[in-house]
Parts: sequence; C-alpha cells; structure tokens
Amino acid sequence: MSTTLLALALSGRRVVLVGGGAVSARRAADLVADGAVVTVVAPQLDHALARLVADGRAGWVARGYAGPADLEGAWLVHTATGDPQVDEAVASDAESARIFCVRAGAASEGTAQVPARGEIPTPDGPVRVAVHAGGDPRRAVAVRNAVVEHLGAGVVDLRVHRPRARGGWVALVGAGPGDDGLLTRRAATLLASADVVVADRLVPQGVLAALPESVEVIDVGKVSGHHPVPQEQINRIIVEQARAGRGVVRLKGGDPYVLGRGGEERLACEAAGVRVEVVPGITSAVSVPAAAGIPVTHRGVARGFTVVTGHEEVPALPGGTDHTLVLLMGVAGLRETAALLVRHGRPAHCPVGIVERGWTPDQRVTLGTLGDIADRAEAVGVASPAVVVVGDVVRLAHAWRAADGLAAQLAMSGGAVA
Repeated sequence: MSTTLLALALSGRRVVLVGGGAVSARRAADLVADGAVVTVVAPQLDHALARLVADGRAGWVARGYAGPADLEGAWLVHTATGDPQVDEAVASDAESARIFCVRAGAASEGTAQVPARGEIPTPDGPVRVAVHAGGDPRRAVAVRNAVVEHLGAGVVDLRVHRPRARGGWVALVGAGPGDDGLLTRRAATLLASADVVVADRLVPQGVLAALPESVEVIDVGKVSGHHPVPQEQINRIIVEQARAGRGVVRLKGGDPYVLGRGGEERLACEAAGVRVEVVPGITSAVSVPAAAGIPVTHRGVARGFTVVTGHEEVPALPGGTDHTLVLLMGVAGLRETAALLVRHGRPAHCPVGIVERGWTPDQRVTLGTLGDIADRAEAVGVASPAVVVVGDVVRLAHAWRAADGLAAQLAMSGGAVA
C-alpha cells in the first residue's frame, strides 16, 4: 500500500491508544513528548505506561475496548492489544469515524503507519528524520540510524539560512587533545550549525580546514607568555557575535572546564542573556599521557591524580610517588617546579615524563626524574604544547618500557646504557 509521509501537529490534540503493553508504551512516550493529549484504553498497563499515568502525563480508561465511544474526539488512534479481533474492531470504528488508525500488529491494514524516527538536536531547533521502508520496520530502523549518524557527524551543513527565531547562541566546545577523530559527536553537530568559530591555538587544524568558507574563524590563540587577545576581549567577542544573531562555537583545546577558562566565558554569556551550552572535551590532562602509554592511575601504582598549572607555584600536594601529578602549561617553569616538588617531599628519583604535541604525528616523549628532567628537557628543546606527568605511573610509558628492555639486553651482553 502506498503511503504519504506527513508531519502531524498533535500538540494539544487527543490521541487514543488501545492496549497497555510495551508497544503502546513506546508510542505513548513519543506522543507525550510531542505534546499530544494521550488516553490509554486497557485493563492493565505496562510499567512505563503506568509511570506516565501516575505522573499525570497520560490518561487511563481501566478496561478493555468498548466501541466507537472510546474514540470520540480523537485525531489519531493507535491499537496494539495483541488480539487481532479487537485491533480489527478498533480500526473499523476509526475508519467509520474518519480517524486515522495505526495497527501495530498489522501495519499494512491500518490507515496510518509510524515511520522510524530520529532526531539531531541543534541550537536552532531539532532536525528530525522519518524513514518509511515499505512496511519493513527493521530496514527502516537501519536506514534511520545511518541518516542520524551521518547528520550528527558534522559532515552536513546544518546552519540556518534565515534570521534565527530565538536569536544567536554560544557553545563552549572542547576539541580534545589535537586529533580530529577525538572530537565528540555533539561537538561535530555544533560545528556544522555554527556561523562563527572562535578558536584556540591547540584545536585540531583539520577541523577548521573542513569548515565551509562561509563560516568565519576568529583566531584568539595564546602561547606561553603572550596573550594577543585578552580573556575579557574573548568574552566580548563571543557575546557580541551571538547578540548579532549568529551561532558561535568557542572551540577550545582539551576540555573547556579544565584550566580552560570555560567557566568565565559561560558566566559572561549568562550575564549578557545569551543562550550558552557547554560541551565537554577529552582533556589533555588525561589523554595526552595516555598517548604515551602513561595512565594517570593504575592499580597497585597510583590511586589518584592532581591536575595543576605550571605557571603558578605548586601548592603542597601529596608527596608520595604513588600520587600522580599532571602539569599543564608547565614547560616554562619546569626547573623551578621540579625543585619545589622535591622540597615538598617527593624524592629526586621520582619518574617524570613530558609529552609534547600529544596525539599528533609530531608527538615526542622525554623521560627522566625530578632530579634531571629539566636538564633533559633543555637538551632536546622541549617546547609547548606539552603535558608533564610526575609519579610512578611514568614507568608504564611505552618509551620507558622500551628503555628498560634495552638496558636488560645490554646488561646481558656486558654493555651499558647511556
């Protein structure tokens, strides 16, 4: 049977569901979310349906189907009793009353069919898709999933091409540690919806290169000791762009809330009355050490970790080597930090690893101890961006284990390791 796909405005309109099982429960949840006034006719209810009724979001006629009177005032009827004779009676009564009817157990015999639906939330409103596959629900679901995946991946332009009814918006998006593939799906969807991207220096460059030419990219990147765009000005930029009716993604390396001043930017947006959303990113504090094989915690080695910035005096932290310390922006003051940690109780032989440009083809790892890491870093020219890890977990690094293996081989052959 050929069908015509339509989007129905059921908000505030009565919909009758006959049958109280799991199928009716799934349909009721969707209809309630769409704003329909749902009434269920059934002697007993599925747990999910019972919750909807208990919460006052659906009505319940606690008996079996009693005839056409049960359908009065309905704009749509859905029957899923499991009894073909009852479902046929409901469909017949709905036909006589010129009410469209969905027959869940025999879709082709109803006057309406429910497609497989999916939704991609964007700041400009949800994008909804519906797939009808000739009465094959499994095929429809498979296609629906593929379409939603494609749209949510950020490869489709979701920008509005008319003035925004709700005005501009800001999304503070964590871009992860530098690899394009570590961007979250929500981040990709927002980038596909943005008119303006305000970007830090450490965001994945491939992500920016893939943006359409119509998207304005504003570079506010900072390097150690040089902040060409002060934070207050960044706050003004994102607020002004949103107030001009644009969708703004503030794209930040790592996670916006891990030493990224995301909280300041969110508060600035809220104070200006601008809609703002925060999207977590994979923080470099954890992911960059992982790229080098260093877990910040490991059973029997380290039970906790602390993340601090190397630009400020390191406070009194747990002094044992079994508590991992992660330093962000710690290269410039590395020598002073190492000496301070030793004075606070960590032994000079405590392992230290420095991971530069994590998750990029240029990643480099420098290993040492608190006693010699500053000299080693200086000798090879370690530079930001880099993450410094202090603690016993550094011995789990790929390079450390490789060095141990080489030392063992040379020891067996009477050699030595430099």
